[in-house]
Amino acid sequence: MEKNKIYKEKRSDDFKELISTATKQFGNKIAFTIKDKNKKLHDISFIDFENNIKELGSALLDLGLENKKIAIIAPDRYEWCCSYFAVSTSNIIVVPLDSMLPEIELQNLIIESQVDAIIFDQKFLNLMKNISVNKKSCVKYFICMDYEDNKDEITSYKKLLETGRNLIINKESKYENIVIDKDKLSVLIYTSGTTSKPKAVMLSQYNICSNISAMTTLIKYQQNDSILVFLPLHHTLACTASFLFCYYVGFRICFADSLKDIAKNLKEYNISGLVCVPAVLDLMYRQIIRAVKKSGKYIPFKILCAISNLLMFFHIDLRRKLFKEILDNISPNIRTIIYGSASCEKDVIHLFNTIGIDMIQGYGLTETSPVISCENDKYHKETGSSGFPLYNEEVKIDNPNQEGIGEILVKGPNIMLGYYNNPEATKSAFKDGWFCTGDLGRFGKDGSLFITGRKKDVIVLSNGKNIYPEELEALLNKSDLISESMIYEQEDRICAKIVYNIDNPIVKTMSREDLHNAIDSEIKNINKNLPIYKYIREFILTDKPLIKTTTQKIKRHEEMKTINNK
Repeated sequence: MEKNKIYKEKRSDDFKELISTATKQFGNKIAFTIKDKNKKLHDISFIDFENNIKELGSALLDLGLENKKIAIIAPDRYEWCCSYFAVSTSNIIVVPLDSMLPEIELQNLIIESQVDAIIFDQKFLNLMKNISVNKKSCVKYFICMDYEDNKDEITSYKKLLETGRNLIINKESKYENIVIDKDKLSVLIYTSGTTSKPKAVMLSQYNICSNISAMTTLIKYQQNDSILVFLPLHHTLACTASFLFCYYVGFRICFADSLKDIAKNLKEYNISGLVCVPAVLDLMYRQIIRAVKKSGKYIPFKILCAISNLLMFFHIDLRRKLFKEILDNISPNIRTIIYGSASCEKDVIHLFNTIGIDMIQGYGLTETSPVISCENDKYHKETGSSGFPLYNEEVKIDNPNQEGIGEILVKGPNIMLGYYNNPEATKSAFKDGWFCTGDLGRFGKDGSLFITGRKKDVIVLSNGKNIYPEELEALLNKSDLISESMIYEQEDRICAKIVYNIDNPIVKTMSREDLHNAIDSEIKNINKNLPIYKYIREFILTDKPLIKTTTQKIKRHEEMKTINNK
């Protein structure tokens, strides 16, 4: 059996087909569990969700918005998911925007993308007022998810559902007659802009559905599975992996109250799966280790880990029994974590796998809808690889060096249509028909893909040696004294900006000078195991978190501005 296709594919080519397929298969099964304003839980079935999509879509079409653009600005919530599908299945382009961006940036993106309507959370009322008087704006309709009635030229989301319901009852809805062109621009997503200004990626429904369909060949789920959504849904990893894919395979979708409430919500909803970024996993890892040490059972825990791994070698899986207490403290049903967006420490992956949580790493970009490669249920290792390329994609390493490392190039049905209103950037993103990811990687002996860093982030010294910042950052971040770090180059010397761990009780007792000396000592120990050209020569110490995107990627160009301005 192929390593990148181990289950029969569940295939849909567009969102309308995806929705109807899920409804036919799961019907009255719970699709969402949501909280109302009084913190009471409510269940929404697959049938009810499809009905809400049709109602909202019918109302939007009645407003004359077909072939227009609608932005969604809101934190993760049920109405976000319903709006995404209602807009896109009504032949309207959906533009999911990052609700965490500063107001001026959101205004600029709304004007740049030329949206005709905005569906928003009431937290953004002030932004809507400013946009309504901005002469450069094309917005005609402001639709608030929280308004009970229309007022002050703002349309109530609830009232739109009622309008759509009446249109359907009276057989006046245009929604059912909408024909989807699967290859047409349907979703406009802005990149996170870690190294440059964000670009608007144009995706078709087939781009995204081909990716979701291919993912169904890799991972099998159980009937009672549920996922906690806490990564921002405007981001392609969260949208595809934790919403679209999980909905398609029958998960119950729940939303975290906030990032600080993740631990509480995991138990509250009895979650079995998560889609994570390494920064969150690292936090969970440290909490587990801290709790075990605090209990005084660290040595017995390490012994159990060794026993668990030995038994797994002989295909005897007793992990959930051996570590029941730890798993119950996370969520009794927790079983799988899919992670991506950046590299993750091997120690972190190893711990979760050891205690009974299967870690599945994926790799991709917004421009690739997003998944390029992914680990799977059968061929699953702890080597740090990103698994195998999806069966319907081609991946090659361009101009590899002696270590086999080069830029990752991709072909497949998931590759974007291009960058919106940016033909030059689109042209430069392709080479002989292959999409250039800008990421560096290599293939393992078994054909799995390893990511070594960003092409733009590689430091090339005057002696021609290449330094991959992520490699040194991973070594630094292993220290209990360090929360996070960023490697950079100044005058041909390798330097580090280090954020010390303010939550470490030992750090709290140390003077600034003692802390500096302790970290300096750790860096010297790291350097002992490195070639001289990789030595970290200098470091800056701070307690302020590094500037990051909402998916916790370091904005290196922004950080370098702060360093160079000092």
